[in-house]
Amino acid sequence: MQRLLENSIIGFVPMAILAACGLISRPAGLDAADWPQWRGAQRDGMSSETGLLAEWPPEGPKLAGRFTDCGTGYSTPAVVGGRLFALGNEGLEDEFVFALALPDGRQAWRTRLGKVGQPKQDPNFPAARSTPTVDGEWLYALGSDGDLACLATATGEVRWRRNLRADFGGKPGTWAYAESPLIDGDALICTPGGSQATILALNKRSGEAIWKSAVPGGDDAAYTSAIRIEAGGTLQYVQMLQKGLVGVEARSGQLLWRYDRTASRFNANIPTPLAHDGCIYSAGAGTGGGLIRLRAQGASIEYEPVYFSPKLPSAIGGVVKVGDYLYGTGSQSMLCVEWKTGEVKWEERALGPASLCFADGRLYLHGEGGEVALVAPTPAGYREKGRFTPPDPPRRSHPMEKAWAYPVVAHGRLYIRDHRQIWCYDVMAASANP
Repeated sequence: MQRLLENSIIGFVPMAILAACGLISRPAGLDAADWPQWRGAQRDGMSSETGLLAEWPPEGPKLAGRFTDCGTGYSTPAVVGGRLFALGNEGLEDEFVFALALPDGRQAWRTRLGKVGQPKQDPNFPAARSTPTVDGEWLYALGSDGDLACLATATGEVRWRRNLRADFGGKPGTWAYAESPLIDGDALICTPGGSQATILALNKRSGEAIWKSAVPGGDDAAYTSAIRIEAGGTLQYVQMLQKGLVGVEARSGQLLWRYDRTASRFNANIPTPLAHDGCIYSAGAGTGGGLIRLRAQGASIEYEPVYFSPKLPSAIGGVVKVGDYLYGTGSQSMLCVEWKTGEVKWEERALGPASLCFADGRLYLHGEGGEVALVAPTPAGYREKGRFTPPDPPRRSHPMEKAWAYPVVAHGRLYIRDHRQIWCYDVMAASANP
């Protein structure tokens, strides 16, 4: 178990036609180059940007800025327009959400959410984890102790607050809350865990409950973030809980189905599920990954297992689907997997366990050891197009601690977070610069 945790532990990734393909809708009022929430506009790790470098020079792309007024923590940034938003903490009593003005990284505002949750974790990594969700003039942030707030993106002023533990009987896992809130229309979807409101829908304007989904038997919250899909003719929210993957009806919160095969045997359910065309890939540390297909059976929704293997990507860095292939990492290496069959096309040590995203024909990897790589996605084999290590990495407070924040590509910049530092790299191709 210790070896598994050393390599794969807690992380913290608009159109109706896209929703019909199993993708969530793009939040309103956003530029295509924005990265407004966890894993990008559609929560699948994909950016629509173009004009980026196809290969990096030996020393890596140009460092455009380094921001240090961030506090500590594992929160991945959200980048919208001229601002970067993330969570951080100072000690165990002050967890906060902050905004940096770009390009200089000057702090525009900082608002306290609460204290750091579950400070007596084992292994011990108490820190801010979630990525805030930007929706027009408002931002939604969940602190690790269950403090959920809606704030003005311009000023950080709080519109409303709730607490998932106190207000909804929430039960997080060992490493506290790590979920990034999902905004879908007028609803905010989050996962308190527990028997009262295992999954919850709130009115995003008031914070009042729309529905509470009490999953039979109750279940603790895990560390993944919910996604919105349409499958079997039904809009639903899909989330990985500590005991398994579930789908609930978007309108009512009614439990539609449950799939437990990919739940982590170490209760380290970390990668966010990935959906496409009625199929969902999920994975858990120490267990493996698998694909299911959802189908309508009369008035109910049922799942059909497509494939499962303990050798498929299950590290904390998630997976992305490019064309017909899935890319992600396991405890030791990177893999390319055929989406439909689960066949592993290649496996390469690369950076070892890593988080990743995709933009303009390239995969961006942030290794748990701190290295960053650019990779061309192809089933023909591993094709690295550049690698570097950000300068002056932080000292680790625990021998098992790693660089867990996901990479972000927005407005021609690559953002890499590692505790108190956010490095900003210019990844625009010279021909694309004005």
